[in-house]
Amino acid sequence: MYDYENNTQNSDTSVSGSGSNTDAGEKAGGEYRYSGPFYQDYISGSSSDSRGGSSSSGSSFHDGTYRNIGEVPPKKKKGFGKTFVKTVCIALVFGIVAGAAFQGTNYLGRQFFGDKVTVSGNGDEGAAPEIGTVTPQPYDGTDTVSSQSVASIVEQCMPSLVAITNVSVREVQNYWGWGWYSMPQEQEEVSTGTGIIIGQNDTELLIVTNNHVISGASELTVLFSVDEGNDEASAVQAQIKGTDATKDVGVIAVPLDEIPEETMSQIKAASIGDSSSLKVGEQVVAIGNALGYGQSVTTGIVSALDREVSLQNDDGTVISNKLIQTDAAINPGNSGGALLNMQGQVIGINEAKLSSSYVEGMGYAIPISDVEGVIGDLQSLETRSEVAEENRGYLGVTCQDVTQDVSQMYDMPAGVYLKSVVPGCAADQAGLHKGDIITKFGGVSVGSYEALQGRLQYYEAGETVEVTVQSPGDGGYTEKTVEVTLSSRETVEKNQ
Repeated sequence: MYDYENNTQNSDTSVSGSGSNTDAGEKAGGEYRYSGPFYQDYISGSSSDSRGGSSSSGSSFHDGTYRNIGEVPPKKKKGFGKTFVKTVCIALVFGIVAGAAFQGTNYLGRQFFGDKVTVSGNGDEGAAPEIGTVTPQPYDGTDTVSSQSVASIVEQCMPSLVAITNVSVREVQNYWGWGWYSMPQEQEEVSTGTGIIIGQNDTELLIVTNNHVISGASELTVLFSVDEGNDEASAVQAQIKGTDATKDVGVIAVPLDEIPEETMSQIKAASIGDSSSLKVGEQVVAIGNALGYGQSVTTGIVSALDREVSLQNDDGTVISNKLIQTDAAINPGNSGGALLNMQGQVIGINEAKLSSSYVEGMGYAIPISDVEGVIGDLQSLETRSEVAEENRGYLGVTCQDVTQDVSQMYDMPAGVYLKSVVPGCAADQAGLHKGDIITKFGGVSVGSYEALQGRLQYYEAGETVEVTVQSPGDGGYTEKTVEVTLSSRETVEKNQ
C-alpha cells in the first residue's frame, strides 16, 4: 500500500497487476517495449538494461559497441542535449510514440481553436505572430510512392517536428562491500524524444508527445527542426501542460516570447489526418529524433490496424491500447514523433516496437483519431510550475493502484484506490471515502499513485482543484466530480 503523504510504500497487499505480456510479443520470443525515450547517459558494461529491464539475447545497446550496422561517427553535442550517441542496438526496445489524435484534417485545431489551428491574439499591436500550417499534399491513391513524393512530404512536414530533451532525477541503489548493504542515491539522467507542433494560443506554442517522453522531468527543453544544423540556435525551455498516462499522451507548452522571431517564421503546425480511414497496405512516413541525432525519416506501410499492445511504464503500471502496426523503422528517440500518410497528415504518433533477436519491421503508433478528445482536454489546461515541497498541497489519504489488469479482473475502474482517508483533511472535507477510486485530478487522468503525486506537485496548499472519483454502491460504481481544497503537510500530520 502507498502511504501517500509520506511517499512510502508499505508491505501489505496492494492492488496491482503482474505487468507481464501474454500476447504475440511473448509468442515471438520478444517483448513490446517503448521505442523511446532514448536514454543518452545509460551506458553500462553488461547486456542488462540499466533501468531494470533485460535486453533480448544479442541485442544489448548498453555495451558501448555498434553491432552489424557499421561504425557510426560521433556527433557534436548541442546545448539542447543532442548528446554524443554511444550505443546502438539491433533488436531494440519497443518504444513508445503516443500521438495526438484528431479526426479529419485539422479537426482538433478547428474543434478547440476555432477555424484556424493557431491563435495569435486579437490583432492588437505586439500580438505574437501566427505560425503557418502544413499544407496537405495531393495524392492519387496509387500503391507506388516515389522518392520525390516522400521528399516533398518531408520538406512540408519537417517544420512541425521538434526534438525534446528530458532531464530527470531518479533514485538508484548503490551496493557496497559484499553487496549486502545498499544506499539510495540520486542520479541525473538525460533522455531524448520527439514532439509534434499542433498549434498555439495567445502566449504559448503547443506540442504533443508521449507521456513517457516527458514523464518525471525536472527540466524540459525543445529544439525546433528548423534550427538543426544552426550553431547559433539553442534549445528553449518547455513546461508540461498535461498528460494522460493511460493513453501515453502528453502536451507541453513553450512560451511564444522565448522563441526567436526567425524560428517563428519557419515553424508550422501539423496537418491532422483521419486514422479511422486507414487501410492495411497504405504507404506511411515516420519522422523522429532517432537516437538523439536529430530528425530522421523512415518509410513503410500500414502492416495492420487495431493491434492490441501492452506496455509497462516506469512506475510498474501496464497500459493496453489498440495501435497501428507499421514496418517503418521506429527507434529509440522516435517516441512522440509523427507517422504521416502520403498527404503529409499526421495519422499516428510513434510509440513502440517489438523487441526480439529475430523480429524485424514491427513498429507501432497511436492512432491520432483515438486521442483527439484527450489532447483537446490537455491543451486547454492551465500551464503550471512545480511548487516547493514545503508549500505543496496534500489530500490526506493512503492509496494503492488499480491497474488495467486488476480493473478487468475485478470489474473495478482503473485509477487510485483510497485505502484510508485522514479525518479533517482535504479528501475527508470534500466527502471522499475509503473505497473511492480517483480517476482524474485537475482534469488529468491518473492511473497510479505516481501519476497522482506527479499532479499534486503543481498545486499549493489551500488551492481548490476538481477531483473525479468512482464511488462504489448498488453493485457498481458511480462517477462524481468534487471540489477539493488541498491541505498542508502540517494539517495532515496533526490529524493523522
